Amino acid sequence: MKRSVADHAARFDEKASEYDDSKSDEYRACANLVIEHATPESDETVLDLGAGTGAIALALAPDAERVIGRDISEGMMDEARTKAEERGLENISFDYGTFREPDVDDRVSVDIVTSNFAMHHLADDEKREAIDVIAALEPRRFVLGDVMFFGEPDPSEPFYDPSVDDPATVGTLADAFTDAGFSLTAVERVHDQVGVLVAERAENQES
Repeated sequence: MKRSVADHAARFDEKASEYDDSKSDEYRACANLVIEHATPESDETVLDLGAGTGAIALALAPDAERVIGRDISEGMMDEARTKAEERGLENISFDYGTFREPDVDDRVSVDIVTSNFAMHHLADDEKREAIDVIAALEPRRFVLGDVMFFGEPDPSEPFYDPSVDDPATVGTLADAFTDAGFSLTAVERVHDQVGVLVAERAENQES
C-alpha cells in the first residue's frame, strides 16, 4: 500500500459528497457488472468491501436477506447510510472495516462478497492476504470489479493515479484466487486497465 489506511480514509472523506458525480463510465460499467454477477438469493448475506457511498450494497439489498458494507472512510459511509435511509432499506449496515480485517461477526455466514474499485489501493502481496481473509469467510462467490491490467499498461494514459494506486495484472489476481481455493468463472474486460472477475469456491463448483 503506497499510503496508510488513515491517509486513504482522509482522502475519501474529503471527496465523499462529490464522489458519485465524479465517477467515470468505466467505473459505472464495472459497478453494473458486479451487481449483475453477484445475484444474491433472498436468504443470503452479502459483504461489500470498500463499500464507499454504497453503489453496490444499496443495489443488492432489495434481493438479499442482509448486506454488510465495510469501508475505511466515515464520510463515504455517511453518504451510504443517508441513501439507505432515504430508500427505506433496513437490511443494510455500514461500518468500519478493511479488506484484511473486515470485522464480520463470527456468527454471520457470508454467502457473497463484492468489491468495486477499492482493492487496487493494496500492494500485490496485500491483495493476496485480503483474498485469503475473504476465502476464510467461506463465501460461495466473490465478485471483484477494479482497476487491473489485461496487458502492458500505457504509462501515458494510466487509468489510475500511480502515487496512490497499485493495480495488479489479471494473472496475478487469478493466481491469488486459485491459491485461496476459488475458481474464476467469468472475466469481464471493460477497458485495458479495468475489469470484473467472478470467483466461485471450488467445492461450490463441484456440488
